[in-house]
Amino acid sequence: MNGLLLLGITAVVLIGAYLLYGRYLVKEWGIDVTAKTPAVKKEDGVDYVPSNKWEVFAHQFSSIAGAGPVTGPVMAMMFGWLPAFLWIIVGGIFFGAVQDFASLYTSVKSDGKSIGQLIEIYIGKTGRKLFFLFCWLFTLLVIAAFADMVAGTFHGFRADGSKLQPNAAAASISILYVFVAIAFGLFLRKTKIDGWKQAVLGIVLIVAMLAAGIAFPVYLQKQSWLYLVFVYIFFASVTPMWLLKQPRDYLTTFLFVGMIIAAVIGVVISNPTISTPVFTGFVSANGSYLFPTLFVTIACGAVSGFHSLVSSETSSKQIRNEKDMLQVGYGSMLLESLLAVLVIVIVGSLTNLADTGVLNNDLAAMALADTATPFTKFSVGVTGLISKLGMPQEWGLCIMTMFVSALALTSLDAVARIGRLSFQELFEIEEGKAVSPAVKVLTNKYFATIITLAGGYLLSLGGYNNIWPLFGSANQLLAAMVLISLSVFLKVTGRKGFMLYAPMTMMLVVTMTSLGMSVYSICKKIFVTGGFAFLTDGLQLFFALLLMGLGLLIAFSSGKKLVERKPQPNRDSLVRE
Repeated sequence: MNGLLLLGITAVVLIGAYLLYGRYLVKEWGIDVTAKTPAVKKEDGVDYVPSNKWEVFAHQFSSIAGAGPVTGPVMAMMFGWLPAFLWIIVGGIFFGAVQDFASLYTSVKSDGKSIGQLIEIYIGKTGRKLFFLFCWLFTLLVIAAFADMVAGTFHGFRADGSKLQPNAAAASISILYVFVAIAFGLFLRKTKIDGWKQAVLGIVLIVAMLAAGIAFPVYLQKQSWLYLVFVYIFFASVTPMWLLKQPRDYLTTFLFVGMIIAAVIGVVISNPTISTPVFTGFVSANGSYLFPTLFVTIACGAVSGFHSLVSSETSSKQIRNEKDMLQVGYGSMLLESLLAVLVIVIVGSLTNLADTGVLNNDLAAMALADTATPFTKFSVGVTGLISKLGMPQEWGLCIMTMFVSALALTSLDAVARIGRLSFQELFEIEEGKAVSPAVKVLTNKYFATIITLAGGYLLSLGGYNNIWPLFGSANQLLAAMVLISLSVFLKVTGRKGFMLYAPMTMMLVVTMTSLGMSVYSICKKIFVTGGFAFLTDGLQLFFALLLMGLGLLIAFSSGKKLVERKPQPNRDSLVRE
C-alpha cells in the first residue's frame, strides 16, 4: 500500500467528518453564542480561565495526544495495518470525537460541572461517588505508566554505561520547557498579546529551547528522572492554569504540529510503501484475539475515556464562547486520529525506508531490532524522513525523542491535575452542610495531590509494560461509562442521543470481555501454569476485579435512568442557572 495515498485518504475523510458530522452534532444539540460560559461566569484565575479557541485547542490536543497514538497503532499492527487503520477512522469519527465533543459540550452547558458531578444530578449520589472513585483509580494507572515511560526516555546511559545523547538532550529541552512556559505565561498575563504575535514568539522560544537542549544535554539515571517528573507534576497540578499548564500546552502544540507537518512532508518526498502485512488473521502470533484486543490496544486515536476527563475537568473551564467547542472537542480528536494513521504509515514502511536508503544502517538497525519499542520505531522513522529535508540525523533523533517524551509528559501533567480534582470531588459534601476537619483535609488540593501522586508512584514501580494492558482496558471502560452518562444527560435535557448508543454498547462489551480475559489469564497462573508474581499479576488482578465491579455498578445505575419513560423538560431548563 502506498503510504502517501493512505495518508491523503485519511486527511480527506477526517476533514469531511469535521465539516459534516461535527456540524450535524452542533445543529442537533444546539449552541448559544451569546451565552456566558462557565469560564466567564466563574473566572478565578486558577481553574476557570476564559481563553481564545486556539489556546484551548492547544491545551486539549496536547493533553489528549499522549503515548497512545504512537504505542497503540504500532502494537495493533500485529493483526495487520488494515484493521488498525479502519478502527482509527471509524472509532475516531463516530466514537472518540463524539465522546470528546459531547463531554466538553455537556460540561459547558452545565456550568462547568465535571462528568462525575453531572452523574449526581441526573443519576444519583451513589453513581457520582462510584464514578469519582473509578476516575481516581484510573488516573493512578495513567500516572504510573506515563511517569515510568518519561523517566525511561530521559535515562541518559546505555547498559554499558556509555552516554545516550538523544535522551539527555530531550531531558534538557523538557527542563527548559517548564521554566520558559512559566516565563511565557507571566509575559502573556502582563502584555495581553495574542494572535500571530503570540504564535511567532512561541515558535521562536521553541527553536531556542531545541538548540539549547541539544547543545547542553543533562545526563541522569532513570530513577532520578522519576523523582523529578513527580516533582514537576505536583506543581503542574496545583498552580494556576495560566501560569504553567496553559502556556506549556500552547508551546508544546507547535512542537507537535511541527513534527506532524515535517513527517507528512517527509512522506510526500520519500513516498514510502507500507510493507507490513495488510491482515494477519483474527489471532495474532502471540495468541491474542482481534476482538477485543484491537479495540483496547488502540485507544487514543480512536476513542479514549481519558479524553472525556480533559474535556470536562479542564478544557470546559477555559472555553470563552460556545462556538469554539466544535474545534476544541471534535477537531482535536480528529487531529489525533491523523497522527495515529501517520504512525501506521511510518512504522509500517520502515523496511521500505531502510531498503531505499532513507534510513542509514545505524537507524535501520535501531528501528528493525526485535527489542525496538513503538517509540523507537516511530522516532527513527520520522528522523529518517526529516533528514531528507536537510536536518542532521543526530539533531532529528534528539528532537524526535523530545517529541515522544512530550507526548507522554503533557498527558501526565493533565492527568495529575484531574486525579487531584477527582479525589477532592470524591469527598466533597453538599453546599451548606457542616464540613468536618477530616473532609477539610481530604479536599485540600495539596493533600489530594500528594495522595494521588503517591499512589501513582507505587504503581510505577511495577514498570510501564506491566501497567499498560490494564490501563488500556480501564481507559476504554471509562469511555463506555462516560458515553452512557452523556446519553442520560442528552435524554434528560430533551436532546437526541441515539448517536451515542452504538459506541457505548460496543465499548462496554469490549472492555468487559478484555478484563474478563485478563482475570482468567491471571487465575490460570495461580491455579494451573504457575509463575504468578504478586507485584505485577496480583496488582493487576486486584485492579481488574475492582474496575469491573465499579464499571458494572455505574453502567447499571446509568442504564436504569436511560430506559426510564418520563416526560422530559425543556432542553435548557436543567443546565442554565
